[in-house]
Amino acid sequence: IKQKKRHMGDTKHFCPVSLKEHYVLHPGLQEHAAKYKENIYYFSTSEYRDKFLKNPEEYVAHNKPIQAPPLRVCLLGTHGAGKTTCARQIADKLGIFHIQFEEYLQELILPKTRRKVGPQFDEEDDNKIPVLSEELEDFSQMITKTETEKSKQEEVLTDEEEAIKANLMDSKELPPEVLDNIVFDWWKKEPFRSTGFILDGFPRTADEAQYLSERGLCPDVAVYIQVEDSDILERLFPPRLKKWKDKRLKKKEYKKKLKDLKTKMRV
Repeated sequence: IKQKKRHMGDTKHFCPVSLKEHYVLHPGLQEHAAKYKENIYYFSTSEYRDKFLKNPEEYVAHNKPIQAPPLRVCLLGTHGAGKTTCARQIADKLGIFHIQFEEYLQELILPKTRRKVGPQFDEEDDNKIPVLSEELEDFSQMITKTETEKSKQEEVLTDEEEAIKANLMDSKELPPEVLDNIVFDWWKKEPFRSTGFILDGFPRTADEAQYLSERGLCPDVAVYIQVEDSDILERLFPPRLKKWKDKRLKKKEYKKKLKDLKTKMRV
């Protein structure tokens, strides 16, 4: 006996409720199937099946086909692997957002810290050359005054902002409640939700990957850029060496100017 052909719904074997509400292609299960207008729809859970049957017109195609969810990519790799360069090119080509995780964290606390935080930025501050004054002020007083003004400028941080700062300064893990206020938006809120994104530099640890899994925030693609250590050294060392040489030269010039000024004041 010839069996009657099954006509599948607009989303085929994917759950229409997951697609509509979460922009996720979640495979449906046969035990959670339902029939509507001679078409068979499959659902990821029995709750989603019941939700569909209450108002099926909200989840089926009308004048145009149902759109596939936007692309969500996690781009991983060690520092200097070229993640940010690749991410920018991919984002431009696909028309999706590029999110550089560490830079995003910096922007969250920048209004209060007034400057970027982290070992590399602290090193730059330590190597700043003081400006020579005509009166050759006492440097200890000048440093004290600068530190006082700096502490006044930096406002009191909330617990969440302190956690972000600790992460940038010492790579301390961000607690799940802080990640909830950051990462959720990229999957759940506009404009990221309907446009898609490439997330550069997250997750960085097994715990962060576990966090995404537990929250159901799974990327469509995760790409790890593997680079030889020698390639990273060739890429990062020359600009750092030039930066170090420039600082040495500035310090040398400063000392010479300071010596000339002291000689002039004695005369």
